Amino acid sequence: MVVDDALLTGAHRAIERWGWRQATLERIAAEAGVSRMTLHRRGITRDGLLAALAERLETAYRSAMWPALTARGSGRERLESALSGYCEAVEANLEVLSALAEADHNAIFHDEDRGGLTRPGFTEPIRRLLEDGAADGSLVADDAEETATLLLNLVGWTYRHLRRGHGWSADRARDGVLRIALDGVTAR
Repeated sequence: MVVDDALLTGAHRAIERWGWRQATLERIAAEAGVSRMTLHRRGITRDGLLAALAERLETAYRSAMWPALTARGSGRERLESALSGYCEAVEANLEVLSALAEADHNAIFHDEDRGGLTRPGFTEPIRRLLEDGAADGSLVADDAEETATLLLNLVGWTYRHLRRGHGWSADRARDGVLRIALDGVTAR
């Protein structure tokens, strides 16, 4: 299966416009500017595209959090910045996340051999910031790996739900979820 950037961008647009259930291969092809037959010849499937979009999402998450990893400031300040960037990446992928929630997201987000923890590709930046915050006294995280999984899921899925399910503005959802998430790990 040959998936190029234009095809992934078209798939993303189709999912954002039509939702996962209505994002047919015909609609994806139209958004990508190719024919349905081109997708067939390349062996393109909706599930294959969704898996490729999940890889792109992991890259987007890491890119959104990267500035916080290299910034100055306390671990807590940098964690807040990273989680805010994470909310922006979630915002840009609301419908893709909905599609992933409908698909077998265990295969995308979880490592079976890690005791139910989210894959390090998603949680590593948060884990590092938790450890930095523990070292500088601004954060408490007895188990940084587990706490990173908790924060990633708390922030991402709650933000998505507040935006899609409750119609909250991006600012309201981000500010509310970050306040609660950060209160849970801030040193007192």
